[in-house]
Amino acid sequence: MKATLLAVVLLGCQVCFAQTADLIVTNGKIATMTKAGEFVQAVAVKDGIILDTGPSARIVSQYRSGQTKVIDAKGRTVVPGINDSHIHIIREGLHYNSELRWDGVKTLARAMQMLKEQAARTPEGVWIKVIGGWNEFQFQEKRQPTLAEINEAVPDKPVFITYLYGKAFLNKKGIQVLGYDSKTSYEGSLVELDQEGNPTGMLFAKETPKAIYTTLGLTTKLSHEERLNSTLQYYRELNRFGITSAADAAGGSQNYPSDYAVALELAKDGKLNIRTSYFLFAQQKGRELEDYQKWVQTAKLNKNDHMLLPNGYDMEGAGENLVATAADFENFLEPRTILSDQMEADLEPVIRILVKNRWPFRLHATYGESIERMLAVFEKVDKEIPFNGLRWFFDHAETITDDQLARVKKLGGGVAVQFRMYYQGELYEKLYGKADRQLPPIKKMLSMGIPVGMGTDATRISTYNPWMALHWLLTGQTIGGLQFWPKDQVLDRFTALHIYTTGSAWFTGEEQLKGKIVKGMYADMTVLTGDYFSAKPDDVRNIESLLTIVNGKVVYAAGEYKALDAAVPEVIPAWSPVKHYGGYQKERP
Repeated sequence: MKATLLAVVLLGCQVCFAQTADLIVTNGKIATMTKAGEFVQAVAVKDGIILDTGPSARIVSQYRSGQTKVIDAKGRTVVPGINDSHIHIIREGLHYNSELRWDGVKTLARAMQMLKEQAARTPEGVWIKVIGGWNEFQFQEKRQPTLAEINEAVPDKPVFITYLYGKAFLNKKGIQVLGYDSKTSYEGSLVELDQEGNPTGMLFAKETPKAIYTTLGLTTKLSHEERLNSTLQYYRELNRFGITSAADAAGGSQNYPSDYAVALELAKDGKLNIRTSYFLFAQQKGRELEDYQKWVQTAKLNKNDHMLLPNGYDMEGAGENLVATAADFENFLEPRTILSDQMEADLEPVIRILVKNRWPFRLHATYGESIERMLAVFEKVDKEIPFNGLRWFFDHAETITDDQLARVKKLGGGVAVQFRMYYQGELYEKLYGKADRQLPPIKKMLSMGIPVGMGTDATRISTYNPWMALHWLLTGQTIGGLQFWPKDQVLDRFTALHIYTTGSAWFTGEEQLKGKIVKGMYADMTVLTGDYFSAKPDDVRNIESLLTIVNGKVVYAAGEYKALDAAVPEVIPAWSPVKHYGGYQKERP
């Protein structure tokens, strides 16, 4: 009898303990994202998982204990953590502290002032670099800097500035340091020469951006210690905007496993604050199949809970490029690149080995003309080795056709879209004329039941600020205000946020784990500075996070929540532009 009574008491205590929350966010306008217009007041969290949601009074009385941290949202909007389904987060982490970012700068005059100021604090022999995240249409002046202006601002230290994927600026000192001359050339690119045969400082991508990114590889690299710090700073910068998850799309010059070592070291120390999945991108033209043959044997898929934790990475699959000949380079300063006749022969064996080994994959594809040929390869392989539910998808797909979408759906694929046209819409329109439909056709994809995830493709074209991307989804406008999409094809608030949360989660097989604020999901959420659901579309661009929570822990806090902020190391090196300007320039005039 006593034993039975004791068992009942112990069971009751266990139930009580199980119902105690680690964290409660209360008095909020909390979007569950299960359906449009559904909000709750409070959410309780236990062991990184959402325990319950509902009215504040019930959640607090039912789940609060003496150890529970309670955060009063004071009526503010709370949404699930933003999930960037296509970002180069690992690569940018290695370089962030060495870059001067013009993201968000409103005038060219201010951008040039920043360049000059940064040069004054930069040591001899160190490059001043601006790598992506801007275009001329964000500036009041509506123009790019000239070489003369760059040389005047910084005459004595090397400067390298990239412009989208199309061109780059080198100042005279940079040309001198590199030793570029009339004989300098790169396949698929143009090193511009003046009338005397000397490099002007302009590098143009034609068929490929090789001149731009080979040159970038010759500029200043951070030390290992600085790269550790840089990665921490970049992840925090993403937390600043409410980003809690990311799918790393690899990229050029991102070698596996060497370039992943910094993130892995931080992960083992439990220091990374974004759930990160990554894909493997073969780097050597002509040897891609060899890499994938090796990786399917040695690299482990889905090793953990989709977060860079002490027990390792979560390696998700292959891509975004699978073979060099299938790279349809998107440079809207030039006509579309026609893929090599060798593409099918190169791509087919790679797709075969991936499907055979049940490896998910993603493939960069801008143009419908490229997608047509890629789909033919997929369909051929599927007849012999069925895809049969294998998770695969295209990245970008700006000009994919309705017929091609139907074929994607039949093969069980998805499309990860980005807001590249926010930065390149004017260039596309100049080259091809005004678009008569949504590019990429997101509403059509959704209507057909094709999985769609949202991302930025940051940082070499676009900024990493997701609220700029949401502005694009809600307005169809470019950063310069051009109405690029037909107005009747823009997305509503719920749909836009949905593809940036639950939608993106599909691409890493996590749609049942994150993207909603409901019982059983990961406790990833953000308290916003403004009400996304009622703000004017143009004001959405100004939203940031006041409080970012990942796995039930506060990883970023600002404003009145600043006391809850996680410890942040000082930015190194001392000359780092991030130390003096930060990243996205919201407050600068």
